[in-house]
Amino acid sequence: MPQFAMAAPEIWLGVMVCVVLIADLFDRSQESRVAFFLTQATLLVAIGLAVNTHWGVERSITFNGMYVSDSLAAVLKMTVAGLSVATLGYSRDYLRQRDLLKGEFYLLALMANLGMFVMASASSLLVLYVGLEMLSLSLYAMVAFDRDSRLGAEAAMKYFVLGALSSGMMLYGMSMIYGASGSLLIDEIAAQAATGDHLLLMGFGMTFALVGVAFKFGAAPFHMWIPDVYQGAPTAATAFLGTAPKVAALALFLRLLVDGLGDLHGQWQAMAIILAVGSLAIGNLFALVQTNLKRMLAYSTISHIGFLFLGLIAGTEEGYAAALFYAISYGIMASGAFGMIILLSHRGFEAEMIDDMRGLNDRHSGFALVMLLLMFSMAGIPGTVGFYAKWLVLQSLIDTGMVWLAVVAVLFAVIGAFYYLRVLKAVYFDRLDAPAPLEAPMGQRAIVAVNGGAILVLGLFPDRLIEICQTALGL
Repeated sequence: MPQFAMAAPEIWLGVMVCVVLIADLFDRSQESRVAFFLTQATLLVAIGLAVNTHWGVERSITFNGMYVSDSLAAVLKMTVAGLSVATLGYSRDYLRQRDLLKGEFYLLALMANLGMFVMASASSLLVLYVGLEMLSLSLYAMVAFDRDSRLGAEAAMKYFVLGALSSGMMLYGMSMIYGASGSLLIDEIAAQAATGDHLLLMGFGMTFALVGVAFKFGAAPFHMWIPDVYQGAPTAATAFLGTAPKVAALALFLRLLVDGLGDLHGQWQAMAIILAVGSLAIGNLFALVQTNLKRMLAYSTISHIGFLFLGLIAGTEEGYAAALFYAISYGIMASGAFGMIILLSHRGFEAEMIDDMRGLNDRHSGFALVMLLLMFSMAGIPGTVGFYAKWLVLQSLIDTGMVWLAVVAVLFAVIGAFYYLRVLKAVYFDRLDAPAPLEAPMGQRAIVAVNGGAILVLGLFPDRLIEICQTALGL
């Protein structure tokens, strides 16, 4: 008998998609205020439902084994919805200035969140794929949301073609896993993998599935779409794309490759090492030569995905918890970084070059301080949440005897610090002849303050978040 109460967050989002669609239809204002506030309220209520339904309860499965309710689902859904609230809050003024403030943008964001929620609680290959496609189709439309932008249309087409290719490879891998296990349910797949039967076919399926997961993360060598999409899409869409979906990609990895194919860890570990080292190398080295801030952040994303993969490579509960902590921390950092680009942009001007950060301290010292915290955190400077994210991942590697991999990660982290400090040089040491004061709406200023404060507070007192991540993974 299906227990509908377990799926309350997804049911709520599905109903509110219809409500927001109808409410926006009758909204006479030109700024889709009703859609915006309803969307934000919907996501906040979804966070409450996820905590109330999933957190601290014994792992339960319903809907004929296709839906799982556990603490991991609660943390993933809380993070996804919270990051969506932040990025949509940043984006409102940006969209209004470019005549893109339409209810459809918020509907796409809600549909993407519904897809990510489904992935977070999926206990079947079919449900995982349905959630993934709901997310992907929404993101394709968000990237192409500015129909007058040729760069945006090109980025959306690249994203769509490569995304369709990766989805096809993942579906092919899932079909092999189904053929080897005789079931679509992840628990039954795990039981079959533990018996050691049909491992060759299951290993082939796992390889194709890992390629699809790596594309959704943006891990090298499946990173080709990230720089072009990040640069070509409206910054409001880039901010959304670069935050919550990365946490959803981690959900996909944990549900499919850890819960389902955890006994094949020795096989996918070697491939994950190649993905991690390649991402660290390509991300950090290519970011060094970028002058476009959005492209620099795109390559920075690739390098951070490499670090996140290191936690997964460890193959321990501590390593998975470290990867979850890293994904949450990166989402907070990325939302702030793209939020700062949005704040500095205005009608007819995109503040997407590193030089556009020149003299920010003279224009608004508070925003400059937040940018300092963001760049320090991304570089892994002590006192910020980014330091503890890297520390936990490195600790999980050392505990499993993979010291050489930890050394490689530290070397590339040192290289990565250079391009983050280059941004701060523009903020604090490059001067403008006549710096104009930087104004921003009260809502955006509040989100910036909360974002910067979260990086600092979680950097000084990370214990509670670490405990939440470890509890979610059963530690």
